[in-house]
Amino acid sequence: MIYYFHQNITGNFDKLWQRTIVALVTEGFGVLTEIDVQVTLKKNLNVDFRPYRILGACHPPSAYRALQWEDNIGLLLPCNLFVQEVESNCKHLL
Repeated sequence: MIYYFHQNITGNFDKLWQRTIVALVTEGFGVLTEIDVQVTLKKNLNVDFRPYRILGACHPPSAYRALQWEDNIGLLLPCNLFVQEVESNCKHLL
């Protein structure tokens, strides 16, 4: 079962991250959370990990419709996306 869509993109990780946020805001999404997994793992476990960030976003009209349709939809809110570096110049946007 495929439960995600992805796009491989070549370029700078931080610039892709910022472009992703701008695109979401342009489409009416609010950015609720940003988690830098690389920093968190280094801080808490003292391990090195590739660049990997998770973004929690919400489109209020869609969230409202979903909540009216399904009481338990909160398990899937907010919408999560992530960007990870899979190779030195290849980024994976999900």
